[in-house]
Amino acid sequence: MNLSNLKPAAGSTKSRKRIGRGQGSGRGGTSTRGHKGAGSRSGNSTKIGFEGGQMPLQRRVPKFGFKNHNRVEYVGINLDVLQGLVEKYNLTSVDFDALRTHGLVSKNDIIKILGRGEFTAKVEVKAHAFSASAQKAIEAAGGSIVKL
Repeated sequence: MNLSNLKPAAGSTKSRKRIGRGQGSGRGGTSTRGHKGAGSRSGNSTKIGFEGGQMPLQRRVPKFGFKNHNRVEYVGINLDVLQGLVEKYNLTSVDFDALRTHGLVSKNDIIKILGRGEFTAKVEVKAHAFSASAQKAIEAAGGSIVKL
């Protein structure tokens, strides 16, 4: 037995009902579409969320909040993650390429270094932004920061 001769067990699959193939098939005539109305015509499609004319859910629920289209969304990376990265790969500087190589960021991400965890490595850290606590911790460990 191999992949080329596998098939389902006998009786476990049924052929689909073919509609619109004459009166003798039991699915002829209106072909399960009912009589008249938009749903019986060809080319009919309703909008996603259409509820037959009832006020749709997305219009019934109250709207609130605001999301600025011009926002800058940072990918936060904490100091404990950086420390682990430096120890594991013996890095002398942490920059965008190093973070991307090790799967922490994608190519269009904007990076912000955040201050959670201990940081003892004396390395140069390059990122787009730093929190005040992260900056203080990196400089206290003897490292330096470079804003991209």
